[in-house]
Amino acid sequence: MPVTAARPVDNVEKASPLLAVDKVTIEYKTRERRVRATHQVSFDVHGADRFILLGPSGCGKSTLLKAVAGFMPPTEGRIAINGQAVQGPGPDRIVVFQEFDQLPPWKTLRQNVAFPLVAARKLSRREADERAMHYLDKVGLAAFADAYPHTLSGGMKQRVAIARALAMQPRVLLMDEPFAALDALTRRRMQEELMALWEDVRFTLLFVTHSIEEALVLGSRVLLLSPHPGRVRAELNAHAFGLHSQGSAAFQSAAQRIHDLLFESPPPLAERAAA
Repeated sequence: MPVTAARPVDNVEKASPLLAVDKVTIEYKTRERRVRATHQVSFDVHGADRFILLGPSGCGKSTLLKAVAGFMPPTEGRIAINGQAVQGPGPDRIVVFQEFDQLPPWKTLRQNVAFPLVAARKLSRREADERAMHYLDKVGLAAFADAYPHTLSGGMKQRVAIARALAMQPRVLLMDEPFAALDALTRRRMQEELMALWEDVRFTLLFVTHSIEEALVLGSRVLLLSPHPGRVRAELNAHAFGLHSQGSAAFQSAAQRIHDLLFESPPPLAERAAA
């Protein structure tokens, strides 16, 4: 019986990415000038990744997230979901923003979570209500289902926003610094709850932050963007870290390495020319 030779490991085909960002440059106009927010940024996100866009203020990470969401087109390059170019917003990409007041104040929590499902004609009202209760329970707010947003703390409002996003069962959950405005203790709790939700649901996450520590504890992969305009400086694997590794020497070493990569000065022009 003939024996088929094994292929080298390097030739094993990799699964196609769920989200592909290919050489994306984004520019926008102000009254005074044209601003380049990002320059030829490329990365791939696979199913169940926790992919972090990390960089200083002004590096274009939130702009990239908005482009992935379909709110603004790239000036150059391509963004695709499952191989299909992103042409605009869609229910396959749901955004949770930093602002707490994302919830219509005249609707209860249950109604806030259920309404997008009915509006998008994904479910009947009864089915939407059932799913809303399911995800409110996931974020620990089932007991507050009939409360109104004004009665909630900032952290609780963010939990409702996350429940509403997950209830839509998007292909990619987009989060734009959702915990940045919270106090330190609430932020830690929200990070813990997000990780617990991911362990349970295994959604695909694209998360923007300017916090190195948050990137390491929440991310499985971290893309570092240079200061304005945003360029890819490095991509790092963060699987080894989590919420309970922050005090370790390895964590501190990784955080310092990221800091050095983000803020290292480019070599002088003469050195670059010589190279």
